[in-house]
Amino acid sequence: MNAEIIAVGSELLLGQIANTNAQFLSAQLAELGINVYFHTVVGDNADRLEKAVKVAQTRANLIIFTGGLGPTKDDLTKETIARLLQRELVIDKEALHSIEAYFARTGRTMTENNKKQALVLQGSTVFRNEHGMAPGMAMTVGAITYMLLPGPPKEMQPMFSKYGRPFLMEKLDRHERIESRVLRFFGIGESQLETEIEDLIEQQSNPTIAPLAGDGEVTLRLTAKHHSEIEAKKLLDQTEQAILTRVGRYFYGYNDDTLFKNTVKLLKEKKKTVAAAESLTGGLFLTELTAIPGASQVVRGGVVCYTNEVKEKVLHVPASVLATDGAVSERCAKLLAENVRALCGADIGISFTGVAGPDPLEGKSVGTVYIGISTSENETAVHALALSGPRDAIRTRTAKYGCSIILKKLAAACL
Repeated sequence: MNAEIIAVGSELLLGQIANTNAQFLSAQLAELGINVYFHTVVGDNADRLEKAVKVAQTRANLIIFTGGLGPTKDDLTKETIARLLQRELVIDKEALHSIEAYFARTGRTMTENNKKQALVLQGSTVFRNEHGMAPGMAMTVGAITYMLLPGPPKEMQPMFSKYGRPFLMEKLDRHERIESRVLRFFGIGESQLETEIEDLIEQQSNPTIAPLAGDGEVTLRLTAKHHSEIEAKKLLDQTEQAILTRVGRYFYGYNDDTLFKNTVKLLKEKKKTVAAAESLTGGLFLTELTAIPGASQVVRGGVVCYTNEVKEKVLHVPASVLATDGAVSERCAKLLAENVRALCGADIGISFTGVAGPDPLEGKSVGTVYIGISTSENETAVHALALSGPRDAIRTRTAKYGCSIILKKLAAACL
């Protein structure tokens, strides 16, 4: 099954909102083994939408629409598809009742145009909207399946997960299972990772290997097809092992894992606590850690030591060190890590100092970073990095590097 996703809405073309719906649907369809070859965005114009649909009909046998199902005149997806498919639009009684109940419950007056949201293609499978008003729908005409979903992600995503995905699974070959697994890597660029496993990617057939980069990380989605679930997982295991043999030192987790989530998890398992002194990252490291449920068991506290005055008066970095070595230095990072650990009574002290930009600092170039790690068992280690990219990217990657260092040391029983 080859799919095209058509997002309808002038606000997308104007750059007022991002097309996150296509991103979500592409990931979902990939898990089902459905190829997505085209994303199309069309404004609120019936003629242009009709032309886009006619193009999609020549190259896809699954066309998914998002948006244009609302009550206003510029919501025209259903009307356009009904005209193209020569189908009537009829009121779905359950949807109408749900819309009327919403207005009654909220004490608002229901205008006549809201009934438009209850219109569906005659003969289609209707998807209930449990997070909004306009229902979704799907139907197959000839060799092409059409699926219409609402535009707001908070409505579209749960609707597709509960109704759209099962509908498509019924259309697929039920004798073949599809199993997916995401491998997560940090500390290696997408181009380097692809170079390391280039021959595996070129030879891929089953499982397939799909690289994706973002936020300083790289992921590989492995997708296997087989009549047996056990055999499909064996195929994934074999491919994963071949990949990790080459780049396993950069691997940190699977699927929805994050560096921060895994750091909290491993700290719990090892019964270790952490405290952070954050200059460069300005509290970002602890913000991300404490967003993880259960972080209170492992996070002792920290200090945002953005100025030299705080470094000196709160974390007791000598003025002489700040004057000679500078705040952006190995020696400063070492003292910050040791002193924040002592101050907070933690097992592990970690510090972040460096130059995020846009300008150099203390004669150090943008991207110069020092991360200190202090424990009672080992001598304090300082990791020097030379990062590139915009300010926010450097700060985010620095915080992630902190997690990566802790994870590796905990896994090696060095902390």
